[in-house]
Amino acid sequence: MAHLVAAECAHYQLGVDVVTWIPAGSPWQKASKGVTEARHRWEMTRLAVDGVDYFEADDREVRREGWTYTIETLESYGDEDIILILGADAAAGLGTWHHGGDVVKRAKIAVAPRPGVDRSVVERAVDTEFTWLDMPLLDISGTLVRERVRAGDSVRFLVRDAVWRYVVDNDLYGR
Repeated sequence: MAHLVAAECAHYQLGVDVVTWIPAGSPWQKASKGVTEARHRWEMTRLAVDGVDYFEADDREVRREGWTYTIETLESYGDEDIILILGADAAAGLGTWHHGGDVVKRAKIAVAPRPGVDRSVVERAVDTEFTWLDMPLLDISGTLVRERVRAGDSVRFLVRDAVWRYVVDNDLYGR
């Protein structure tokens, strides 16, 4: 839900016509963390944005072979103007990204605040002008959702209903 709120805020605050959701294909920085299969992440993304006219799901990274890098995805848009929406935790780590400096040159950056991440940390990491989205702090993350499911706790109302049903129906996250 925090992702949905951030996208909604970006849509209104930045005047973005369409917010495109792109689940990572094979995220190299999470190689050793047992990432959920791309096909499941794609389907949950599709379900999460379904019914919102100005949200669209794009599977270009899921279809790509090998490791997926944000810079390559941005470059696949050619000359289009791009605003990359990141959580503050992701933005704070931009310096560790593959060609992170090129990412901030290629796209305008919008940052969604995240609990525990101070804006000054993001300012140092992004090292260029960015938009700090005005949105409520929601302490909901993919990690929290996965941990709750593994523990046998409900995640209903932490994700959209269709996503919750998909997680249950596909027995994701070890429950």
